[in-house]
Amino acid sequence: MRLLVNWILSAIALLIVAYIVPGFYVSSFVAALISAAVIGIINATLGFFLKVVTFPLTIVTLGIFWIVVNALMLELASKLVSGFEIRSFGAAFIGAILLSIINMVFHWLRPKREEHRG
Repeated sequence: MRLLVNWILSAIALLIVAYIVPGFYVSSFVAALISAAVIGIINATLGFFLKVVTFPLTIVTLGIFWIVVNALMLELASKLVSGFEIRSFGAAFIGAILLSIINMVFHWLRPKREEHRG
């Protein structure tokens, strides 16, 4: 259930970013759902590898390079999913920043699971 909620919230975040950022386009909620799933898969595989490999550069840039990696992952996902388009790297970069912020807000607003004490 938690995975489903995260997936739907990620799709909503994509739609919000598409509404705000020029050059960031999502055609429908279904395209946003598919895009969110593809972005999740890319970030869990290739994105994880790139973040490990580029960790020294990320340290030197105080974390800003991770935004570049996230923007590249968004661009890759836009090439794989019809109905999801990013027209420039600038749009991908700003979109990556906004997606991070929106997902952080969603995470903060989402009810926490009750911890069992035994």
